[in-house]
Amino acid sequence: MTHTGLFPHIEPFEQGMLPLDSIHTMYWEQSGKPDGVPVLFLHGGPGAGSTPAHRQFFDPDHYRIIIYDQRGAGRSTPLGETRDNTTPLLIEDIETLRQHLGIDKWLVFGGSWGSTLALAYGETHPDRCLGFILRGIFLCRTSEINWFLYGLRNFFPEAWREFVAPLSPIECCDILSTYYRLLMHPDPAIHMPAARSWGRYEGRCSTLLPSPETVDYFASDSVALGLARMEAHYFIHNIFLPENSLLENVEKLYHLPAVIVQGRYDAVCPIISAEDLHRAWPQADYVIVNDAGHSAWEPGIQTELIKATEAFKSKL
Repeated sequence: MTHTGLFPHIEPFEQGMLPLDSIHTMYWEQSGKPDGVPVLFLHGGPGAGSTPAHRQFFDPDHYRIIIYDQRGAGRSTPLGETRDNTTPLLIEDIETLRQHLGIDKWLVFGGSWGSTLALAYGETHPDRCLGFILRGIFLCRTSEINWFLYGLRNFFPEAWREFVAPLSPIECCDILSTYYRLLMHPDPAIHMPAARSWGRYEGRCSTLLPSPETVDYFASDSVALGLARMEAHYFIHNIFLPENSLLENVEKLYHLPAVIVQGRYDAVCPIISAEDLHRAWPQADYVIVNDAGHSAWEPGIQTELIKATEAFKSKL
């Protein structure tokens, strides 16, 4: 019988802080089987950070599970720091971690922004990848960013009204620039309310059914600042990559096994992006979960992600 539930909670067998440059230091950890198949977990956001529960997508008796927090996120320091924080640098950081841990190749697992970074990393270093498990596809095109800021009000009007409540009617015409200004303000009395508002908005839109726990997590101070600041920073700079570059370069991954898991009713990262990716990458397996939204913790998506990690045992 195929295992479909979360694996038991485990603790890391190794963890550390890896200096990246004069500003940033990366938190990383390893758990599971020290000589197992390496799998890299890429968290979402950007800026959301990782949690101990993310270890539970992988069989600890088979996988060497590598989890880390990207620049400006989670336990990496400084939290919410946007200086020297770009997609090319995040790709370099992954290579720095790989070399630090002495890993030749690894399976890459990422959802939402994690799927974005997984594609960007894979297209830059395909020779370092064993395959991909991607969820809630986000290609960071202008249309997707505009959808997040404006289109979501079609499905979550109450959440959107609360999101823009601190803004004037004129500021609502450019939500991203206004929030970016608030989030980058040095005074916590200004940037923290904006961060909590951004986090609540994303949390309320992330699940098919209301999930107060998800909202509370996204709006918590330790998550909201990194999440909101990094997302606004990356969105306003068009993720520091050419428009549509992820689709245009996906042929570099054709030879690698991949699974795309997408919630049918994902409002944060609508299914059209997963459809576009699959059409550009027909070799990838494509799984649509018909009773789910965006969150990896929704039952149907969680099940399909674990089925994918189990299926890769026989592929690698």
